[in-house]
Amino acid sequence: MSSKPGEQFEVRQTSGTADWKPDPSKSLPLDLARQRLLDDIIALYSCQPTIERVKRYTPDCVYDDQFVYANDRYKMAGQWFALPKLFNESKNEGYEVVKNERDLIQFKNEQSWTFRLIPKTATINALVSLSLDPATVDSEFIQVKYHKDQANDKDYSHEGLGFSFKKWQADQVAKHMDSKEVEVFAADKGAAKEPVKKYGTGAAEEHAPEKNF
Repeated sequence: MSSKPGEQFEVRQTSGTADWKPDPSKSLPLDLARQRLLDDIIALYSCQPTIERVKRYTPDCVYDDQFVYANDRYKMAGQWFALPKLFNESKNEGYEVVKNERDLIQFKNEQSWTFRLIPKTATINALVSLSLDPATVDSEFIQVKYHKDQANDKDYSHEGLGFSFKKWQADQVAKHMDSKEVEVFAADKGAAKEPVKKYGTGAAEEHAPEKNF
């Protein structure tokens, strides 16, 4: 149900391989509404945030990657609008949609990030899982409940100092950004939330079954 907080829409998975390099020629086709959603997500990754693109997420959404755990749209807006301040460029090198289900889109993504303070570019391959909002899944403007970005074969444990830093970082960025765009989403700070689910090691035996991608 769409009324459930974003935490309840998390997809859990491990893989037999950490190779997330996409093959665009094998990408599953998407209908127009889903392709527009994916285009907006790729644009966000590519340091092109807009208010309308951030609205692709529900107020109670969760964003979960190796560096960030943001559990509402206000915190997520802080992350997307902070990217152009941290990187000179973020270029999408290609993606491959590997799953297109009613409530879930998954794609392998390759992104090259060029830092502002260091003349260096890092290319990262990841598996991105978009859990779709049941209330908008059949609409022209589909929204996301849970956005997970995995850079290796393991899922996240949501425990330990690493996770504490991920959550602290997300809590602080939006709060300290001087951005009228981020403030558009200030009301989302009060969106419904649940306690973070913890999973021990994050391995397959900890509620993250192995899947073939």
